Order: sequence, then C-alpha cells, then structure tokens
Amino acid sequence: MNEEFDFPFEDEKVILTDEDGNDVQFEFCASVMYEDNEYVVLLPEDEDEVVILQVVEPDDNDASDEATYVGVEDDDVLNAVFELFRSEAGDEYEFVDQP
Repeated sequence: MNEEFDFPFEDEKVILTDEDGNDVQFEFCASVMYEDNEYVVLLPEDEDEVVILQVVEPDDNDASDEATYVGVEDDDVLNAVFELFRSEAGDEYEFVDQP
C-alpha cells in the first residue's frame, strides 16, 4: 500500500465552491496518498467532522490546468484514508469516537 502524509502549517484555509456556486471555507488538515491517489482532509468552518475529497489532476485534454476535488463515494476508501490521517495526526486534532 502506498501511503504518504503532508501536514501543512497550522491554520491554513482553503475556499472551495460547491455544486450550487457557494463558497465554503475549510481548514486544510492534511494531504494523504492512498493506493496511488491523493486525498485531502478538510475541516469545514464551524463543523466538527472532516470532509475527505479526492484530488483529480487535469489531463492533457483539459482546458483548465487546475486540479479538481471530488467527493469519495466508497466507504472503504473513506475509512482507510481517515484512519491513515487519524494515525498520523497524533495530537494535532482531537478525535471523538462515534458510537
């Protein structure tokens, strides 16, 4: 399994536009490589649960040269990426186990 972690400087903010055209601010928590795909772990402003998105780099046919962020539908991938993040985050974040 290919795993890589990147924890940026504290308080790094990211603004993404949702499917309705609304800007949403997140705290960038980490970048995680899992099975040759890059994922970002984001904490929405005023929320307690992280969002995990897959980073999709543009290919040669794309007019835009910007990466896009795609929701992850596979629960096994979500859980694996979250557990990797959780194990590497250590004391950076407080985790609460859900019943």
